[in-house]
Amino acid sequence: MRAARFYDRGDIRIDEINEPIVKAGQVGIDVAWCGICGTDLHEFLDGPIFCPSAEHPNPITGEVPPVTLGHEMSGVVNFIGEGVSGLKVGDHVVVEPYIVPEGTDTSETGHYNLSKGSNFIGLGGNGGGLAEKISVDERWVHKIPDNLPLDEAALIEPLSVGYHAVERANLSEKSTVLVVGAGPIGLLTAAVAKAQGHTVIISEPSGLRRKKAQEAQVADYFFNPIEDDIQAKVHEINEKGVDAAFECTSVQPGFDACLDAIRMGGTVVIVAIWGKPLVLIWQN
Repeated sequence: MRAARFYDRGDIRIDEINEPIVKAGQVGIDVAWCGICGTDLHEFLDGPIFCPSAEHPNPITGEVPPVTLGHEMSGVVNFIGEGVSGLKVGDHVVVEPYIVPEGTDTSETGHYNLSKGSNFIGLGGNGGGLAEKISVDERWVHKIPDNLPLDEAALIEPLSVGYHAVERANLSEKSTVLVVGAGPIGLLTAAVAKAQGHTVIISEPSGLRRKKAQEAQVADYFFNPIEDDIQAKVHEINEKGVDAAFECTSVQPGFDACLDAIRMGGTVVIVAIWGKPLVLIWQN
């Protein structure tokens, strides 16, 4: 089968590889759709970050490059491994793409996303969605309704990122928030905040992305940080500043805009993956 595999920074190749073996406790999936995440772009431009290197194998999977990319995937179950009981061939599914150490508490209260050495399917190893097929432990496979289009279902993983970011901000009712960056994650973060009844401000320099944000109606205000003074615009809307700011760009001016816009006691949530260090300057 074909697969897009990470070899090193700037080196991603389409290879012909063997189809995955479905082991006991695993589910075989025909991948229908898989998104190209900003994290994948960071691996290409700045990596390896989550991907292993020849010098540093993934501590859980033991894999070294090349590894198959892709973690925003949907598909159809094609094989059920021994011991799997909650799924059947033909089910439409999405993948929660975690790699965690053996013995990790993966219950909803287990905070397994914070486990030592945790990584992601499609970055740290264990196959990836940018291939024709993948084999995944049953725990990470979630059935979805058959009437949910599979192309839309591939957005469930990035939507969960936006939802988690908004939840981490711990907002009260009818807060005012700033989303810096209107790429896919910024749009989905804004959509979640808007759906919860908050006033949403988007800062995005790309006219194409601002247009998409306006068409999607995920915010109340749309500004261009190249032409607009974001700090001034925010304080025109709410004189105290925003209650939360979501940094979805991984560039220093985006982070700075969050700090300029936030009210006293507000929350800045770093949603983006950074390939380079950010600078925080404390000022009175």
